Amino acid sequence: MSDYDDTPVWAYVIEDMVDRNEEGAKKYNRYLMADCPDNMLQHAYEEALDLAVYLKTQLLKEQNV
Repeated sequence: MSDYDDTPVWAYVIEDMVDRNEEGAKKYNRYLMADCPDNMLQHAYEEALDLAVYLKTQLLKEQNV
């Protein structure tokens, strides 16, 4: 699905989610399940912080800073 065509964007997102799930399973030797003892709120917060950094980096690049 690498060529842009009439494929809905959701299909690309789902493909990315499936790929990410497989990468996680390889990295952690398990799939993420509902009974995972990790604090998902903490994980999400850390991902949001990373996202803020990525967004600011791109904004600075576009401003030629």
